[in-house]
Amino acid sequence: MSTRTVLVTGAGRGIGRAVAVHLARSGWRVYGGVRTDVAAKELAAESDLITPVELDVTVPEHLAALDRALPERLDALVNNAGIAVAGPLETLSRADMHHQFDVNLIGPLALTRAVLPRLRRARGRVVFISSINGRVSFPFTGMYNASKYATEAVADCLRVELRPFGVQVGVIEPGVIDTDPWHEMDQVIDGLEAGLDPEHRALYAPHFAGERQLLAKIRRNAKPPERVAAAVERQLLRRRMRPRTLVGADARSILGMKALLPTRGLDAIWARGIGV
Repeated sequence: MSTRTVLVTGAGRGIGRAVAVHLARSGWRVYGGVRTDVAAKELAAESDLITPVELDVTVPEHLAALDRALPERLDALVNNAGIAVAGPLETLSRADMHHQFDVNLIGPLALTRAVLPRLRRARGRVVFISSINGRVSFPFTGMYNASKYATEAVADCLRVELRPFGVQVGVIEPGVIDTDPWHEMDQVIDGLEAGLDPEHRALYAPHFAGERQLLAKIRRNAKPPERVAAAVERQLLRRRMRPRTLVGADARSILGMKALLPTRGLDAIWARGIGV
């Protein structure tokens, strides 16, 4: 049996790196998308089965170059690359909004289209790393929520459109995962607040204070990224992929609240959570 092949985006750190390393240890030939030489060297040092490739999903030239970097057949694509544009929605710039969707939605979809002939040949699989934010919206991450909702909509369409070709599509929905962005969030919030004009800074001061307290609580229950990596591998090896896979008790709890509570009840919980 030939070695399975997979392309993992955003493999330089966090969930993407955990997925790349986990799959390599399970015998997959991994092509890990990274954006810097340093990340490439660090990733390559993890396993002889990992081949770093320069890949920013928003750069068309990088997508075109994959033709030379990837094998003719690709068993799986893990669309993990993503960013989170945070802050009160009324304070976000148009450029910030476009960038959020370019990285989290348009880029991954363009990449999927670029490698689809390889996936068809292998009757392969596509995994989108979404988030519980793809089904439940939280304050202060409105554009990120929207990008993940959109990602899940795209995955739902692809799952049906690609069905005749034997290409299966699934979504992974983690809760809070112990990655660098969560540890950097305090500095991000400080920067966001400092960058507001005086009027908005005064209006949203209680929101920022509540968000800082909430983050401290959330981080205590963060799960290691290896939990997501294991869920990805299970999806790739199942005979029939699940359309959606939750990762973490917090994700299941939040989704349960959305199912059971009226919308205003859920709004009240989020408002209380950030102290407004």
